[in-house]
Amino acid sequence: MAVTATPSTGTRILRRSPAPPSTAEADICVVGAGIAGVSAAVEAARLGRRVVLADAQPSLGGQAVNSIIGTFAGLYSNGENGFQLTRGIADDILRDLGAKGGLHYRHGPPHTTVLYDEVMLSRWVEETVRSSGIRVLLGAVMRDVSVQAGRIGRVEFATRYGDVRVEAQGFVDASGDAALAWMAGFPCREPEEPVYGSQMVVLENVDEAAMPSRAQLAERQGEKAPQYGMVRRDGFAFLFAGRGIALVNMTHVETPLEPFAASAASLEGKAQADKAVAFLRAEYPAAFGRARVRAYGQPGIRQTRWIKGLHHLTVAELRAGTRFPDAVARTAWAIELHTHAEGYIWEPFPPGHLHYVPFRSMVPEGAENLVAAGRCIDADNAALSSVRVMGPCIAMGYAAAHALDLAGSGSVRQIDIAALAARVAPNVSEEGPRARG
Repeated sequence: MAVTATPSTGTRILRRSPAPPSTAEADICVVGAGIAGVSAAVEAARLGRRVVLADAQPSLGGQAVNSIIGTFAGLYSNGENGFQLTRGIADDILRDLGAKGGLHYRHGPPHTTVLYDEVMLSRWVEETVRSSGIRVLLGAVMRDVSVQAGRIGRVEFATRYGDVRVEAQGFVDASGDAALAWMAGFPCREPEEPVYGSQMVVLENVDEAAMPSRAQLAERQGEKAPQYGMVRRDGFAFLFAGRGIALVNMTHVETPLEPFAASAASLEGKAQADKAVAFLRAEYPAAFGRARVRAYGQPGIRQTRWIKGLHHLTVAELRAGTRFPDAVARTAWAIELHTHAEGYIWEPFPPGHLHYVPFRSMVPEGAENLVAAGRCIDADNAALSSVRVMGPCIAMGYAAAHALDLAGSGSVRQIDIAALAARVAPNVSEEGPRARG
């Protein structure tokens, strides 16, 4: 049977004309959809709050998904079989991804880390956010923030589909770069020396039986890095056992805030990663000779800009295990300071040690309805290098949601700290399940 094409009558001719921004109203607006922002948004929704979750990326998950960090660090206490320090969405992720075989536990010493399948985590985040009734705004770049007497009233975003204005009672800055606090005019800190990020690579077809140890790999890289043109001298590759997959972290890339420099650094990171893969194939042909790159992550950023808060968390407080009256998160993760291109400082803590994040380090100086969560809270370089990992970031997002819920239309600086402490007790005072695997 012949089919005859007919002219379409379903089109119209348009000319662009200025359009006012669309407006969304919420109780809580979370800027940044990484692990801290997702934790804050989901917990706020579970508290019955109307939530908008905005991110400049076209996808959810932040660095946990898009940079393929690949490991949940800082989630367990130190020792061979530590207990879980952070609950909330951490419970759900471990349960759901574990049931699908998407996790691999690496036990100490000195600590337990959990490798995860980044595709499974991405879908978990998307489905959890979708089913929570959270309004999502992706590909949204902040262009203006309205502030009056320390109180943010609205944030305007630019998207490829038009401008959007979000009005909310409270806001969470989980941007990683303190982008909301910075644009709102609150004081922020920047490092005086570079803090290097990493370009993660996922390799598949790895021969697990021939895999070198982390110590062997680091020693060989230290010797051979100049020969292969590698910047970093002490990287590593984590094996996702049973899958023939390795997560490779062998690069050091500057992560500037200047737009062109940041874009150039993202390309430099991939070039460095290629050199690392060439090194692995040549030096360990039995393990990596047949390996191929499954995925390159986006640049993994450790520190760029962060808030000046009501409390400046110090490395001395971490080493002392200072337990603050307003503690909202805890971890035992090592001091992991990446301030020189060739390597990094690694200072682990002994079994039994815990250190804490006070709520005051999450509140920008002068802000009434803004709470930071994740790697842009106030701390010195060394302290931030420990508490910016995923375990405490989940706990900080959880605390941010509860703090804004308690504040309501009031100030986050005047909430009942005892009430907040009761709500965050699972992340501060209780022993969670022991590590599996």
